[in-house]
Amino acid sequence: MIIANFAGSLKLFELNTTLEKVLFIINPISGSSTSVGLEKKISQRLNPLQFLPIVQYTTCAGDASVIARKAVAEGFKWIVAVGGDGTVNEVARELVNSPAVLGIIPRGSGNGMARHLGIAVNINKAIDILNHGRIATVDYGTLNNTPFFCTAGIGFDAHVGDKFSRIGGRGFTNYLKTTILEYINYKPKLYRIWVNGQLIEKEAFLVTIANASQWGNNAFIAPEADMQDGMLNVTIISTFPKYLAPTIGIRLFNKQIDSCRYVQSFKVKEIQIERPAEDYVHLDGEPSIMGERLEAKICPQALKVFVP
Repeated sequence: MIIANFAGSLKLFELNTTLEKVLFIINPISGSSTSVGLEKKISQRLNPLQFLPIVQYTTCAGDASVIARKAVAEGFKWIVAVGGDGTVNEVARELVNSPAVLGIIPRGSGNGMARHLGIAVNINKAIDILNHGRIATVDYGTLNNTPFFCTAGIGFDAHVGDKFSRIGGRGFTNYLKTTILEYINYKPKLYRIWVNGQLIEKEAFLVTIANASQWGNNAFIAPEADMQDGMLNVTIISTFPKYLAPTIGIRLFNKQIDSCRYVQSFKVKEIQIERPAEDYVHLDGEPSIMGERLEAKICPQALKVFVP
């Protein structure tokens, strides 16, 4: 096992070996689990006759992108994001349209992209995919030219993403608590949405633009989404009576949200949205401020990723 110091060039690791170098970019604060022992598990499980593991830890937001960008420039073929969807996003955006292949060891609160691709949350099983899996080429989306790989959204889920990013703890339990507390006082907004040549004007609870089928934790906001079909799936949830919230929640986990009468679903290559003012969006669960006009597009067959 080599623990990298990226203050210098990655050529530091030009070793006299025929083993394939695999860079593991670890976010030590992803989810609610600890990163203690990760290096040992990686070195013990990764095929020692084929791969040489190299580890680098992130220290702040944006680190994973910087490390991945340098690794691609240095010719690394295998780059593994160890963290949640935000970490995966940071790494993946540097790998699109390059020869490098993304591996995922899910360690986040939701792990939406990993779950969609069938990558186990169990560390050993995820590493086994690097040893024995196959390589698939998948799509990604952009929102105002910013990449996302799982889902992007506006409205309630973006609002919760912002609030969740500000609390001290991570993990699904804290996310659920934040969702419930924020739901009580959340006010839906009016949107103008251009989709497949149709203008929709309505007050909506949220609008999700999905490349993958779920937000994470098997909450399927777009059950029909396919990361290889060259399309984005749009789910619009209109304002609904508050007493129906538990029912809608159950539909999310049962892959039945599309059958709810307060939900509209579309497949698109692009979509334009206008809202009253700049506000929060989320990109793979990470909040960001964007303007009142939004445009999402699909970028087909652009990212290579290890899958079971």
